[in-house]
Amino acid sequence: MYGLIGKMNIAPGHRDDVIAILLDGTASMPGCHSYIVAKDPSDANAIWITEVWGSQELHRASLQLPAVQAAIAQARPHITGFGERFETEPVGGAGLATTAE
Repeated sequence: MYGLIGKMNIAPGHRDDVIAILLDGTASMPGCHSYIVAKDPSDANAIWITEVWGSQELHRASLQLPAVQAAIAQARPHITGFGERFETEPVGGAGLATTAE
Protein backbone atom coordinates (compact mmCIF):
# COMPACT_ATOMS: atom_id res chain seq x y z
CA MET A 1 0.00 0.00 0.00
CA TYR A 2 0.99 3.63 -0.48
CA GLY A 3 0.24 6.46 1.92
CA LEU A 4 0.47 10.22 1.90
CA ILE A 5 0.12 12.72 4.73
CA GLY A 6 0.24 16.38 3.74
CA LYS A 7 -0.51 19.84 5.05
CA MET A 8 -2.39 22.33 2.89
CA ASN A 9 -2.42 26.05 3.72
CA ILE A 10 -5.66 27.87 2.97
CA ALA A 11 -6.55 31.56 2.53
CA PRO A 12 -8.11 33.04 5.68
CA GLY A 13 -11.82 32.34 5.92
CA HIS A 14 -11.85 29.60 3.27
CA ARG A 15 -10.80 26.47 5.17
CA ASP A 16 -14.34 25.06 5.42
CA ASP A 17 -14.90 25.82 1.71
CA VAL A 18 -11.83 23.82 0.70
CA ILE A 19 -12.74 20.96 3.03
CA ALA A 20 -16.20 20.73 1.45
CA ILE A 21 -14.70 20.79 -2.06
CA LEU A 22 -12.19 18.05 -1.26
CA LEU A 23 -14.71 15.80 0.45
CA ASP A 24 -17.23 16.17 -2.37
CA GLY A 25 -14.76 15.81 -5.24
CA THR A 26 -12.96 12.80 -3.85
CA ALA A 27 -15.87 10.62 -2.75
CA SER A 28 -15.22 7.77 -5.17
CA MET A 29 -11.65 7.12 -6.27
CA PRO A 30 -10.64 3.65 -7.51
CA GLY A 31 -7.86 2.17 -5.39
CA CYS A 32 -8.36 4.58 -2.49
CA HIS A 33 -8.64 2.78 0.85
CA SER A 34 -8.83 5.93 2.96
CA TYR A 35 -9.00 9.71 2.37
CA ILE A 36 -9.21 11.78 5.54
CA VAL A 37 -9.36 15.58 5.65
CA ALA A 38 -8.71 17.12 9.07
CA LYS A 39 -8.61 20.64 10.47
CA ASP A 40 -5.31 21.68 12.04
CA PRO A 41 -6.33 22.66 15.59
CA SER A 42 -3.35 25.00 15.97
CA ASP A 43 -3.71 26.81 12.62
CA ALA A 44 -7.10 28.10 11.47
CA ASN A 45 -5.78 28.31 7.89
CA ALA A 46 -4.49 24.76 7.50
CA ILE A 47 -5.78 21.28 6.85
CA TRP A 48 -4.11 17.87 6.85
CA ILE A 49 -4.93 15.20 4.29
CA THR A 50 -4.15 11.56 5.05
CA GLU A 51 -4.50 9.11 2.17
CA VAL A 52 -4.07 5.34 1.77
CA TRP A 53 -3.94 3.82 -1.71
CA GLY A 54 -3.46 0.36 -3.13
CA SER A 55 -0.31 1.65 -4.86
CA GLN A 56 1.49 4.83 -5.83
CA GLU A 57 0.32 4.27 -9.41
CA LEU A 58 -3.34 4.26 -8.32
CA HIS A 59 -2.76 7.55 -6.51
CA ARG A 60 -1.17 9.09 -9.60
CA ALA A 61 -4.04 7.86 -11.79
CA SER A 62 -6.59 9.42 -9.42
CA LEU A 63 -5.21 12.86 -10.20
CA GLN A 64 -6.58 12.48 -13.75
CA LEU A 65 -10.15 11.62 -12.71
CA PRO A 66 -12.66 14.28 -13.85
CA ALA A 67 -14.09 14.73 -10.33
CA VAL A 68 -10.61 15.15 -8.85
CA GLN A 69 -9.59 17.60 -11.59
CA ALA A 70 -12.76 19.61 -10.94
CA ALA A 71 -12.09 19.65 -7.17
CA ILE A 72 -8.52 20.84 -7.74
CA ALA A 73 -9.68 23.63 -10.05
CA GLN A 74 -12.37 24.73 -7.60
CA ALA A 75 -10.08 24.68 -4.54
CA ARG A 76 -6.95 26.14 -6.19
CA PRO A 77 -7.89 29.85 -5.72
CA HIS A 78 -8.14 29.29 -1.94
CA ILE A 79 -4.89 27.32 -1.52
CA THR A 80 -1.96 29.49 -0.46
CA GLY A 81 0.65 26.74 -0.31
CA PHE A 82 1.65 23.39 1.04
CA GLY A 83 3.49 22.44 4.20
CA GLU A 84 4.97 19.14 5.23
CA ARG A 85 4.43 16.10 3.03
CA PHE A 86 5.22 12.54 4.02
CA GLU A 87 5.04 9.32 2.02
CA THR A 88 4.29 6.19 4.04
CA GLU A 89 3.77 2.47 3.57
CA PRO A 90 0.57 1.61 5.50
CA VAL A 91 0.40 -1.91 6.90
CA GLY A 92 -3.00 -1.92 8.62
CA GLY A 93 -4.97 -0.54 11.53
CA ALA A 94 -8.49 0.29 12.66
CA GLY A 95 -10.72 0.78 9.64
CA LEU A 96 -8.08 -0.20 7.12
CA ALA A 97 -8.47 -3.62 5.55
CA THR A 98 -5.23 -5.19 4.41
CA THR A 99 -5.08 -6.84 1.02
CA ALA A 100 -2.60 -9.15 -0.62
CA GLU A 101 -0.33 -7.36 -3.09
